Amino acid sequence: MTTSSADPLERAPGRAPRRALVAGSVGNFIEWYEFGVYGFFATIIAANFFTPDGGSEFEGLVKTYASFGIAFFFRPIGAAVFGRVGDRIGRRPTLILVLLLMTVATTLIGALPTYATLGAAAPWLLTLLRILQGLSAGGEFGGAVSIMTEFAPPGRRGLYGAWQSFTVALGLLAGAGAAALLATVMSEASLGDWGWRVPFLLTLPIGLVALWLRLRLEETPAFRAAAAGEATTAPGPVAPSGGPEPMTPSGGPGPVTPSGGPERVAAPREVAVAIVLGAARIMGWSAAGYTFLVVMPSYLQATLNATFQQALVATVVANAGFALTILPAGLLSDRIGRRPVMLTGAALVVVLAFPLLNVLQEPGSSAFTQAVAVFAAGVVVGLMAGPGPAMLAEMFPTRVRYTGLGLAYALSNAVFSGCAGLIITEVVKHTGEADIPAYYVAVTCAVSVLALLTLREEGHRGAPRGRARTDGKNGESKENGHSRGNRENGKNGEGGQNERQEETPCG
Repeated sequence: MTTSSADPLERAPGRAPRRALVAGSVGNFIEWYEFGVYGFFATIIAANFFTPDGGSEFEGLVKTYASFGIAFFFRPIGAAVFGRVGDRIGRRPTLILVLLLMTVATTLIGALPTYATLGAAAPWLLTLLRILQGLSAGGEFGGAVSIMTEFAPPGRRGLYGAWQSFTVALGLLAGAGAAALLATVMSEASLGDWGWRVPFLLTLPIGLVALWLRLRLEETPAFRAAAAGEATTAPGPVAPSGGPEPMTPSGGPGPVTPSGGPERVAAPREVAVAIVLGAARIMGWSAAGYTFLVVMPSYLQATLNATFQQALVATVVANAGFALTILPAGLLSDRIGRRPVMLTGAALVVVLAFPLLNVLQEPGSSAFTQAVAVFAAGVVVGLMAGPGPAMLAEMFPTRVRYTGLGLAYALSNAVFSGCAGLIITEVVKHTGEADIPAYYVAVTCAVSVLALLTLREEGHRGAPRGRARTDGKNGESKENGHSRGNRENGKNGEGGQNERQEETPCG
């Protein structure tokens, strides 16, 4: 005999997971494509909006990165507002609203008059549009990851969540590719005059395609079950002792009551602790990701006197290493757990940050050696980014997942990504120390190592394993009875999905 799974994630329709991947990914692609384009064109945007009278390059970059960073500080607000909406009315309608806001704001940046045309209002309007982008980006991550992980088949939550990070890489690569293409085919004067607008304006047709995809998206089974008051068991935490605790920062599998009834609503303090711990676990990913993948072009130009084309090529190579690592890292985390994969990435950044940067600073380094260095930088970030989304999703039960994981990610990005360019540029300017990027990523990744050590190794499993739940009638362990039923009926194919849930990682 078999017992039916209490996890609605196991009952997702066959095509729904693939639709969720595409619809969730495309909005994330737009977000990071634009953020990448803004970072790659930082020096040109500075000249057009912040230093029209020929101010110093450092002054313009600081103002540009201040505008860049302010969008990140509005991310937590967007995560809280849209996350609350998404946990109340559903992931689908909220993600549609977020996408519309993001597309409109990004397109308007491409049409915005510069300081020479509009005067002092131009940088303020640019900053306002960046704020709108920050609000939409804050609401995007939590919804996209919730959609992907709640639709994920048994044993594939790490891989499905990794698609969120993979589209980050694709967006950054697309932004870098667009910037590199324009820099190649256009003169420097034309690029600075109007060419920089083209990548922003391309967001409009991409956004319309994304809107069509999201309108066809279904609501997740987990949210429908939670809204109906059913029990949801994954992804979401249990106590380290295996008891029916509804929320723990350790990030274990999903909560159920001993009777198998609906999960208890997590206390605000429990959610807050989990958010802070989640932000600490991805701190290194946020800091190293933006330093190596977005801020690097401006750093190479302003500090190491690289040309615009050389800086973009280095960034494309770093993003290629990042992209090629993400999906294998997510898949590996489904096999061996989130903690060892993410710990490896964070520890490697601590160890390799200075050697990699020194290779770029060394005048005698060959182009091949420098390419290997920036490629390796992208790889180690990918080891953290692959399992990261699923790790965050597993820390929160369904009723607060959109808000919880969105806030953890937004807070980490607000402080350690949004400020990366501003901090590095300002400190290098005042100290003349070219190793500042290495110090920055090494320290933040060291903190992430400590936070990741608190992550339960079995936290990647989609259902409690080795924990007996008592049957109300005779006290028999449901898990043991279920396992016997699977063994008895295995030849007939009964209970197959439940068996995979019990015996496979992340099931």
